Amino acid sequence: MERRWNGWGMVDGEYQHSPKPEAVAMAEARLGPSKALMVTPMDQVLAKLPASRLESNPLWSLDGETRIRHSRGQSLPDLLALRSGELGAVPDAVAFPENEEQIQDILKLAQNLNAIVIPYGGGTSVVGHINPPQQEKPVITLSLANVNQLYDLDRDSQIATLGAGLPGPQLEKLLNAEGYTLGHFPQSWELSTVGGWVASRSSGQQSLRYGRIEKMFAGGTMVTPKGVLDIPTFPGTSAGTDLREVVLGSEGRMGVISKVKMRVTPLPEVEHFYGVFFPSWEQGKALSKQLAQQMLPLSMMRLSNAEETASHLKLGGNAKAIGYLEKYLGWRGVSEGKVMFTFGTTGDKKSCRFALKQVKRLSRQFGGVYIGKLIGKAWEHSRFRSPYLRDGFMDLGYAIDTMETAVDWSQTDKAMEAIESSIRAAAESFGENVHVFTHLSHFYPQGSSVYTTYMYRAGNDYQEAYQRWLALKQAGAEAIVSVAGTISHQHGVGEDHKVYLPAEKGALGIATIQSLCEHFDPEKIMNPGKLVD
Repeated sequence: MERRWNGWGMVDGEYQHSPKPEAVAMAEARLGPSKALMVTPMDQVLAKLPASRLESNPLWSLDGETRIRHSRGQSLPDLLALRSGELGAVPDAVAFPENEEQIQDILKLAQNLNAIVIPYGGGTSVVGHINPPQQEKPVITLSLANVNQLYDLDRDSQIATLGAGLPGPQLEKLLNAEGYTLGHFPQSWELSTVGGWVASRSSGQQSLRYGRIEKMFAGGTMVTPKGVLDIPTFPGTSAGTDLREVVLGSEGRMGVISKVKMRVTPLPEVEHFYGVFFPSWEQGKALSKQLAQQMLPLSMMRLSNAEETASHLKLGGNAKAIGYLEKYLGWRGVSEGKVMFTFGTTGDKKSCRFALKQVKRLSRQFGGVYIGKLIGKAWEHSRFRSPYLRDGFMDLGYAIDTMETAVDWSQTDKAMEAIESSIRAAAESFGENVHVFTHLSHFYPQGSSVYTTYMYRAGNDYQEAYQRWLALKQAGAEAIVSVAGTISHQHGVGEDHKVYLPAEKGALGIATIQSLCEHFDPEKIMNPGKLVD
């Protein structure tokens, strides 16, 4: 299937981009009517494409459409740029190496040509990781699409050696055929790659069972301008600095991750997702914290605040079934201000039965109403759907983006309130309403991620939509910094979060990261301007 060049997913994919009438009605009621912005077709973008500054070479393609398709990621500014046709800088060439030797050849050529190299996995970055900079040097985008094999599976050690360009579905298909899973399911899973997950320190939706990508990453290979860095696998080591930590979150600044060795898990015997409703946020949060700190064998938890709960119920699809649910919850004393808690059990039948029994028992103690698999099945079916809805709403003139962080338990409420109120205030500053809501997910004994979604009217043109986004993004990011949250729990730094990183790392920390980049890439050809200056 053909991938969409100016939006998310495949042209004829499983999920539809058009939001349901109930969703459109809700957007109009909350934000006011909006109008669609004109989408520039590919032929017009091609007509304005500047000529490549590089000569043809068997290692790369100079094809115009290929260059456009690799020019942007999937952030909201990227979507606006692609739809408007105003892309700014585009790569001069797109390379498709098939092995580490060809990657080395491309890096050597880039050094000789004084060119920049941007590693490219699935192109799903939402913070500007893969966007070419505006400068005189030519740009080579290095796609890992052909480095996509399962090279080895060590069953004794449960370690799989994988090509960094393997996208989520293909990776799981290969592992599942051998009776294993990686268990890493970020929302971008359909298109993102295992190498990109390592480079951006990704976290999957079922990290409660499988862990974040750093728990899975056992070793691998990074091709750098200074040479090839091979990291062997150990169950544990006290032999100095862990070089895996150098590669994790490196965002293409030090080299090209070509091969990864990942800790895999046998396929679970059973997996189910369930829902519980609580009368208040405080009760739902109290249960979530207790479950996280008891370390029950759950695979995922998600607590939606009242606004997100109301929005999801409104968009649930089956109005009759949701009506019955609302009536039942009201009869049980759960009505206005209610919050929705979704959780999953994954593993063998015995442990899953035990986990479900414990969650049901504790939920009752905190005033929760367990409703079985209804909401859980809905979540499972739509867990990768949000990017499609974003594009569908943009077709109607509404823009959607997200802010995410992670804080200790003592800061979760403060962070949620600060982020939401700051975004609302920013929208008011330019005379607009914003629909904003939050959930907690990716739980830890010490805290949780805080994930906020906001929707606003795009305005009269793409430039106005971008300026509005800039104000809302800045307000949310500054709120995160004000509550000492990490500037990114799962999306990385790229360009969009770079200015806020010093608040988290400090001057010495930033200098340390810069020195690592300069060590592996003294000529500064690797993805300049991302992560740190």
